[in-house]
Amino acid sequence: MKKDLISRLNEGPIICAEGYLFAMERRGYLSAGGFVPEVVLEHPEVVTQLHREFIRAGSDVVQAFTYYGHREKLRIIGKEHLLESLQKNALQIAKDAANEYKDLDLMVCGDVANTNIYDPNDKQSLIQCQKMYEEQVAWAKEAGVDFIVAETINWTEEMKIALKAIKDEDMIAVANFAIPRGDKTREGHTPEDACKMMEDLGADVVGLNCYRGPDMTMKLLEKVRDKVSCHVAGLPVPYRTTEKEPGFLNISDDGCDCIPGDNAFPVALDNLFCNRFEMAKFATDCMKKNINFIGICCGAEAHHVREMSVAIGKKPISMKYMPDMRKHFHHGTDETLKQVNKEFTP
Repeated sequence: MKKDLISRLNEGPIICAEGYLFAMERRGYLSAGGFVPEVVLEHPEVVTQLHREFIRAGSDVVQAFTYYGHREKLRIIGKEHLLESLQKNALQIAKDAANEYKDLDLMVCGDVANTNIYDPNDKQSLIQCQKMYEEQVAWAKEAGVDFIVAETINWTEEMKIALKAIKDEDMIAVANFAIPRGDKTREGHTPEDACKMMEDLGADVVGLNCYRGPDMTMKLLEKVRDKVSCHVAGLPVPYRTTEKEPGFLNISDDGCDCIPGDNAFPVALDNLFCNRFEMAKFATDCMKKNINFIGICCGAEAHHVREMSVAIGKKPISMKYMPDMRKHFHHGTDETLKQVNKEFTP
């Protein structure tokens, strides 16, 4: 019988690859700013291919690309009528991709995210949030996902709404906060206190995702791990955020003076990109600290996922193509290589 998420986490760490929005924007299939995942309707084959790449790189989870595929985002671009078909397409694409690799025992998860309409001073917005989460959770459950992630939410009270919608459908829930500068939720709760609240309300896994790079995420994750007894998730963005600029939504690149508005987010982050070894270190640090839901968010590419997977002891499909610098014409150690090239200084 297939094991559920909690049983899998009890046995050890899993890898969850996210970051579909940024990956599709870079590939030219959705627009930055709006970040609406129309690609699941317009070019589903591209989404399938990205799922495959993440699976081959070692992701244990195929996350349906429903992030930002909600009413508010579709309203902004005048396409709210596409909501149900977008959600259902994304869920089916994820399931079909997972079914291509039956021997890997993959999990498929649904995804709900920040609504961008929550306002603690507007009671109507709370009702709208609830309806948005409830309809998305219902579609995910109908599709037969293994669990649902509520993520990139920086209001504690909004997370409560999302979590309730998931648990009301008796689904396994992962509650991941995105923490802005100041190291607190927008109401002023510390990440560890906010996560503890979610655990007490029934969340099966709590943690942090997005906004922050590996170091700035781990700084907060350690406190979360100490505070809660349930499993903990860590899914940073692969960018070098700092104490001065802990989040990547407002981050500068001092090495470039031609970025419009001087804000590197979201399309000029290249110079701040983490390499695969930095992400591998994050994964091993998580494992040492008993943080078992390990992943990567906006900016993720398959080479990051593969290195993280290998770092925690997995042997993903694409491990076959890991770098082998012994064969390089200049840096290699293979005795059959030409010495003249090894002595060459490019």
